[in-house]
Amino acid sequence: MPHPPPHPERLHALDNLRATMMWLGIVLHVAVIHLAGPSPLPWRDNQTTPAADLLVAFIHAFRMPVFFILAGFFVALLIARRGTRAMVRNRLQRLALPFALFWPPLFALCGVLALAFMHRMARGTWGLDPALMQTAPSTPAGPSTMHMWFLWMLLWLSLGTALAHAALARLAPAAPRWLGGVMARLGRTPWGLALLTLPLAGAGMLYPDGLLRPNGAFLPPWTEWLHNGLFYGFGLALYAHREALLAHYVRRWSWYAGAGLVLFCATGALFEARPHAAEGLPEALRLGVALAYNATAWCWSLALIGGFLAHVPRRSAWLGYLADSSYWVYLVHMPMTIGFGALLFGLEWPAGAKIGLNIAATSLLSLASYHLLVRYSAVGALLNGQRHTRAPRPLPSAAPAR
Repeated sequence: MPHPPPHPERLHALDNLRATMMWLGIVLHVAVIHLAGPSPLPWRDNQTTPAADLLVAFIHAFRMPVFFILAGFFVALLIARRGTRAMVRNRLQRLALPFALFWPPLFALCGVLALAFMHRMARGTWGLDPALMQTAPSTPAGPSTMHMWFLWMLLWLSLGTALAHAALARLAPAAPRWLGGVMARLGRTPWGLALLTLPLAGAGMLYPDGLLRPNGAFLPPWTEWLHNGLFYGFGLALYAHREALLAHYVRRWSWYAGAGLVLFCATGALFEARPHAAEGLPEALRLGVALAYNATAWCWSLALIGGFLAHVPRRSAWLGYLADSSYWVYLVHMPMTIGFGALLFGLEWPAGAKIGLNIAATSLLSLASYHLLVRYSAVGALLNGQRHTRAPRPLPSAAPAR
């Protein structure tokens, strides 16, 4: 079984994993349009399928936890290699600036496309009527950070890390090492993961079905800070104890994957036990769901980290290209999924066919826009930290002498 190098210049496996999680955003946000159960969005296709609910629950179990663990890991790496001030400059450039540049146009575009989708749902024709958005029961008050809530929250977690690092260095220099050691010990044993699950389950108990859902607010509730901050904090500890922990996850990734599958199935069984007339889950079932699903998140997150380190450790040409494009795809995919969903609405095609077509169209358009407009531009340098250069065209060979 391969092991990660003790002091890698760059862990390409984690870059590959981060890119994969970003690309799964397309699958997730297309599947949401076809949910058979309650939807967090006010727009929905006329063809739904329980398979979409299962797919969303599956991806949601690990995608954002992995993101925040990796985010904490790379913030700690930046501090260790460049210092706290350099980390803050990097996060402002890579998180704050893209959010400030892209959120306004994406918010406006998503709003227009969502209104067009809802107009088709309500009246069967294309049109824009803001009153439809106001009557949607699941629409949050005020502007939403949309899918970019991750950038927003990660920005503040990174700045908070810098402040905490400076304060603890003066007041309690041993505290970070002690806290990191505790998190590292918890992150390698079943009982430790159970303890890490408890605060997440406590936050989930405040939601009707036991599962925390981001609301996209610019001032997120404390439950979101606790949930995502715990995974982020574990990522900080993971970097400090990377030699022991990463090697452990490489060895045990299949065990974590199997344990997560058992817990995920248990979550589904608890949902199936819900009384038919109940709007939310009874308290006992809600606690069971909160515990099982959040334990699934820990197990599958660690399984993915170990699995990628074991089996996808290098940067290949196509994986590197997907990794480079993933930030752009993450930013722009949302309006595409809404727009293609609106175009497909009303067609009596199977839900699976619509999901596949929307994913394919969004992926292709995202990649084409990245290659033609972003990869070799200043935008690509902003998102990836460097500007790619086009390969020089070969000079025409001289005609052979006769």
